[in-house]
Amino acid sequence: MSEGILLEISENLQRGKAKVVKELIPQALEAGIDPETILNDGLLAGMNVIGAKFKEGTAYVPEVLVAARAMNQGAAMLKPYLEEAGVTSIGRACIGTVQGDLHDIGKNLVKMMLEGKGIEVIDLGTDVAPETFIQTAIEQDCQLICLSALLTTTMGVMADVVKKAEEAGIRDKVKIMIGGAPVDEAFCELIGADKYTPDAASCADAAKAFLTGNA
Repeated sequence: MSEGILLEISENLQRGKAKVVKELIPQALEAGIDPETILNDGLLAGMNVIGAKFKEGTAYVPEVLVAARAMNQGAAMLKPYLEEAGVTSIGRACIGTVQGDLHDIGKNLVKMMLEGKGIEVIDLGTDVAPETFIQTAIEQDCQLICLSALLTTTMGVMADVVKKAEEAGIRDKVKIMIGGAPVDEAFCELIGADKYTPDAASCADAAKAFLTGNA
């Protein structure tokens, strides 16, 4: 019984059917399935399938967005039960598009994918100053800083963030991840960041690996 309903949650999430997902969660809870299992084997399992399809090019941004919306609504329903059970996220990341850049589609996609891996995300928005990333990482105890840029003119700001993290003495405590059209592996190495990923799904996989010690 429990496997059937968890599969239903996963499949409906993949189709972006938030309403059905929200109807199935109380049924799963009534059936005695613990909230963490619903989160992992229902919601996150579905999001992982969509993430893998997106990576392969068999699912596209609109599909990811509706699945993520279903995921977020389902997770919001489970939140009080998870808190009661003492279930915590696997880690915390702050994310933003760097100073001078107002593009946010890629950033938003990464945020959803990270949340789909059980990571708590503090979204700083767009046009974010290096100091803001560092201050947030310190105050909110983030293990990851995720930087996005779409304009070649704003790439240099990523280097500033790495430098500011060193100056603040937190460089050994946080992993700095970068992404966006103008950046690549070579640029990541050049500025001393920890990881470049070409897409949102890869970023979420790498972030989870960092936080669970499997990187």
